[in-house]
Amino acid sequence: MQITSVGHAGFHIQTTAGSILCDPWVNPAYFASWIPFPDNTELDWAELGQCDYLYVSHLHRDHFDEKNLRENISKDATVLLPDYPVPDLKRELEALGFTKFVETVDSTKHRVSGPKGDLDVMIIALRAPADGPIGDSGLVVSDGETTCFNMNDARPIDLDVVHDEFGHVDIHLLQYSGAIWYPMVYDIPRKSKANFAKQKRQRGMDRARSYIEQVDATWVVPSAGPPMFLDDDLYALNDFNTGSESDQASIFPDQAEFLEQMTTHGTDDGKTHRGLMMVSGSTVTLSGSELLELSHPYPPEEVFGENKAGYLARMKAKFAPIIAAEKATWAPAGGEPLLPQLQALFEPAMKDSDLISDGIGYPVGLVVGPGVGSEGSGPENTATFVLDFPNRTVRMRDEGDGKYRYGFRIAPELVRTVLRDNEPDWVNTIFLSTRFTTWRVGGYNEFLYTFFKCLTEERIHYADGWFAEAHDDSASICQDGWEMQRRCPHLKADLEKFGVIEGDKLTCNLHGWQWDLASGRCLTSKGHEIRAERIDG
Repeated sequence: MQITSVGHAGFHIQTTAGSILCDPWVNPAYFASWIPFPDNTELDWAELGQCDYLYVSHLHRDHFDEKNLRENISKDATVLLPDYPVPDLKRELEALGFTKFVETVDSTKHRVSGPKGDLDVMIIALRAPADGPIGDSGLVVSDGETTCFNMNDARPIDLDVVHDEFGHVDIHLLQYSGAIWYPMVYDIPRKSKANFAKQKRQRGMDRARSYIEQVDATWVVPSAGPPMFLDDDLYALNDFNTGSESDQASIFPDQAEFLEQMTTHGTDDGKTHRGLMMVSGSTVTLSGSELLELSHPYPPEEVFGENKAGYLARMKAKFAPIIAAEKATWAPAGGEPLLPQLQALFEPAMKDSDLISDGIGYPVGLVVGPGVGSEGSGPENTATFVLDFPNRTVRMRDEGDGKYRYGFRIAPELVRTVLRDNEPDWVNTIFLSTRFTTWRVGGYNEFLYTFFKCLTEERIHYADGWFAEAHDDSASICQDGWEMQRRCPHLKADLEKFGVIEGDKLTCNLHGWQWDLASGRCLTSKGHEIRAERIDG
């Protein structure tokens, strides 16, 4: 088996039974905020696109690159499709011209037969509303000699099925770096923001090491890592590898740092775990667990360590005209009144989601005015709308409104663009761009962000039903002086594997959520109480 990194979470897997192209992202994503690191535009995408199979893990735009899929990927490729409850991914691929699909069953091994031979594949499909835009997934593939687990940025809850179906994993590809807007966009003191970012940074790497230990593959490739932020307004989000406090306050460590962490924390002990550096264009050839060859298009140190700042500066100059061209496609700041458009978008979703709207539980402020990279300025270009979830309405702010427990400030160009384009998911467009600011009083509200990614009738009904569905928490575990439910109240991770207890505080390392065990109260979000009792003696 020969595996070539094509950037970020993207890989080309060549076997004697055919080739699989995974998550081929190359064009700037999220309002031109994210660009693959290292640069992958020099790869021969037309050649890579002549694949036998295509696997797109989910609809996040750093995995689903519409332009690249349309222009470069052969429509004769057979799509390995995850088992998602809402068929948006299949619809999007069909709209691009793909017609051949293997519709897999979640966490079930399939024999895929083609003119070149047979492959065993399994797609672990995560289907909670918090997973991608209604779905995220990981791919296991075996050619009978070598087994590869491409987990990209999915967070599977139960990995036993991988070993049960495939035995030993030879190579494991997984995310280790941050991929969210928290805490950078929050209106909080600078020192607090830096501390939260350091915690977020370390939690992501801790979670990745936990997965590595559970999968226990011979080789490990850190992937789905940080993007490059090359727009002037976002450039400071990069980790420049200078060792400065600002770098440590970036949630975006790179491959080199994670490989160091693997060694420091004993995840790479020279026997059972070996971390491999791969950049865009790197190729590793395996026979079973035996590494036959690892080659790079250039020395990887050219883009890491003391050379990273210079590399990012060169990329900033290279991509400046591309980013400018992308910005030129955004909707203008002015136009038709926004209130009727926001009402038409949000109010039906509010009325179709009693559990989610009640879970949000309060009015949310939406300030549409000059933001990150916005052209306009001044109060005359600002309007505040109220998403009144208790009353299921959208209205203008009035004098009787106080301070909102949750609020967003977004530039009008971005709001008008997602409205123009009928985007069903503001999380997968505006929020991941980090081109906005937000504030909150109290904990994170998972219901609110779920609402923003489910702005179609089909999505919102599924998400509301998912939250309403009863989950079994009867199984218990004993750990560090506590007896508690085995499954995390958030997304049902196995706390025996992901739970870390310090005193009375439990942290689930799958997503970093925390609980006060003495009271059972969730410290991260409203609701989600845990059943726990201290063990005497």
